[in-house]
Amino acid sequence: MAPVRLRHPKGVMTIQVDFDHFTVQDLQQEVFAATEIPPSLQDLKAGYPPHSLTLIPELPLESLGLKQGEQLIVTQKAEASREPSSSRSQPVAATSTTTRGPMTGLTASQTREPETPAPARIAAPAPSSRGPGPDYVEVDGGYLVHRIVPDDNSCLFSSVALVFEQDIKKAPKIRQIVADEIRKDMLTWSEAILGRPRDEYISTILKPTSWGGAIELSILAKHYLTEIASVDVETGRIDHFTPPSDGPQPDSGNRCVLIYSGIHYDAATIAPILDAPDEFHQTVVPRETDGDAVLVAAKKLADALRAKKAYTNTATFDLRCQKGLKGEKEARAHASETGHVEFGEY
Repeated sequence: MAPVRLRHPKGVMTIQVDFDHFTVQDLQQEVFAATEIPPSLQDLKAGYPPHSLTLIPELPLESLGLKQGEQLIVTQKAEASREPSSSRSQPVAATSTTTRGPMTGLTASQTREPETPAPARIAAPAPSSRGPGPDYVEVDGGYLVHRIVPDDNSCLFSSVALVFEQDIKKAPKIRQIVADEIRKDMLTWSEAILGRPRDEYISTILKPTSWGGAIELSILAKHYLTEIASVDVETGRIDHFTPPSDGPQPDSGNRCVLIYSGIHYDAATIAPILDAPDEFHQTVVPRETDGDAVLVAAKKLADALRAKKAYTNTATFDLRCQKGLKGEKEARAHASETGHVEFGEY
């Protein structure tokens, strides 16, 4: 038996898997025991970028191509009565009650992790029927406003810089914070967790062409002692990245909000009035419960953006780079073969 890290809607845990004798059905039963998601509704993903596994219960486990030490992501498939737009599972599976510290943010989905060669740069789709200003939702004491940052492969770092440093030009500083934390904490951020040699990961994350994801958000939540709540536009799910409870410094008890479109991160901040100057926006708020006003507003903001189709399903989107490409997987393969790193969605 070997331990396998399992990310599921309620958090992260470790299950024991017999790689030599298990069938796919045996694995599904272990996942069911851990998550209460029936085998028929399980959507299992593995690898990077996370990809759905073809589950044929009678086949041996080796048919899935899993490796020891690999992380599995399980989400529940949409019921027939649910809206089609809610059916995609996000690479990092979590519900509005999920919290996690540094050890749980391992692949993102919401998420991107550094890649060599540089990951394909994909232009985020503009919301249809967009008005003259950013989208917003009324919240107690003001408006939760969608703060759009440049689509330049540094969107996660720019969004965090906007929130905590009030300056998106400090995105390189945010990358350095991540690199420094990985460099000094060899136990938490081991090669097994990072999925590649530590020095290679550090070198890559410092490049402006590399994307960030759950690992980076976990580190930044710890650094700023503040929960980062990331709202997925397509599903409305909120992923919570929280400072470790046993850290050397106490949790601030605050949270900030990021908006995730499937390939792009933006920030969401509170303005006292519409059209208020940026310096008057509140970027961090007290953390209450998962039903507090700011999170309710964040979900409504995601609903508004979803209605405008302002999200991208990374498993099915069409890309154009001289020839048509389907999805993020083909984009990365094409980038590896040709060195092309800029694509347009159509």
